[in-house]
Amino acid sequence: MVCALGAAVCFGTATVLQAMAARQAGAGGGEVALLLRALRQWRYLAGLALDGLGFLFQIAALRSIPIYAVSAALASSLAVTAVVAARLLRARLSGTEWGAVGVVCAGLAMLGLASGPEGAEGGSQALKWTMLATAAGMAVLALLGGRLSGRMRALVLGLGAGFGFGVVEVAVRLVDSLRPAALFTNPAFYALLTGGAAAFVLLTSALQRGSVTTATAGMVIGETIGPAAVGVVWLGDRTREGLTWLAALGFAVAVTGALALARFGEAPAVAEED
Repeated sequence: MVCALGAAVCFGTATVLQAMAARQAGAGGGEVALLLRALRQWRYLAGLALDGLGFLFQIAALRSIPIYAVSAALASSLAVTAVVAARLLRARLSGTEWGAVGVVCAGLAMLGLASGPEGAEGGSQALKWTMLATAAGMAVLALLGGRLSGRMRALVLGLGAGFGFGVVEVAVRLVDSLRPAALFTNPAFYALLTGGAAAFVLLTSALQRGSVTTATAGMVIGETIGPAAVGVVWLGDRTREGLTWLAALGFAVAVTGALALARFGEAPAVAEED
């Protein structure tokens, strides 16, 4: 659980640092030029380093505790972004949003008390292929997402991004060996790579021309509920004896609090200019 929370802190802080770097990089010249200018900013590089460290924490957590606990903890990175943005970007948090931060913390505390060890089941070959097929579907959606329009665009792409990140969470559990012969013949390995890449493209597309709040809410739902269900039904994730109700309540509370903070899915959109 400590690793899962560490991943949330890394991801949430990285969002704010990269937002600050993007501001200092200035506008104009297109997306590629903006990225190149941002890469000269130490804050942007620090954010990338934190993303990498967060991913390592995520892997460690997924190999130790149930997926439902990791999913809720990762969704709480929005609470970290909100708190850090309030300090560094002078973003205004309402009383309700500060309450949502507290709700997220309470939900995670309940999950920490109720979570048992990760499930002992390794996952069937059919599940591995299913994850690869899901990742491929998200890749197709990423290629065609630009053609979508209307109010549902951000929600559909956000959900797709969430499913992609959810595939990564499940696939980490399905990669049972790092030996090249086993790794490169495991469909879950390709599901991890494809799902992660598709998720980033989908989320970027959703945030580019849609509602940040809607896209982020869709992402939170997609990356929590599905993977949690897979972990419980197919991978044997369980709670401590007699505490299933507490785990379910903690999961619901943490995700609900994260959804209340969905507008912080893209820090620059909530920050005040100095």
